[in-house]
Amino acid sequence: MEGSDFLLAGVLFLFAAVAAVPLASRLGIGAVLGYLLAGIAIGPWGLGFISDVDEILHFSELGVVFLMFIIGLELNPSKLWQLRRSIFGVGAAQVLLSAALLAGLLMLTDFAWQAAV
Repeated sequence: MEGSDFLLAGVLFLFAAVAAVPLASRLGIGAVLGYLLAGIAIGPWGLGFISDVDEILHFSELGVVFLMFIIGLELNPSKLWQLRRSIFGVGAAQVLLSAALLAGLLMLTDFAWQAAV
């Protein structure tokens, strides 16, 4: 990607975020989902303003860093501590159920049980 194309893509991402976050806040879904919706809208599978997936690799890595930072800002540690039993219980159940379903599916498709488990 040339320097001018990289700058144009960056400006496009900024304008999409500036437009999507207030809209998401008005709809009551949060800023993080607004950023995700903005990326989907202008990406290759949305309106197609950015069509080459390889061109936006750097933006996606930077976006993950910003996304983790914003989630950390919005996370309430006291609420997380209150919900710790249900979070770990449901999380463990999800992991075990997903692993069991995947192992069963792989065994049905003629994988050896050692590979499936």
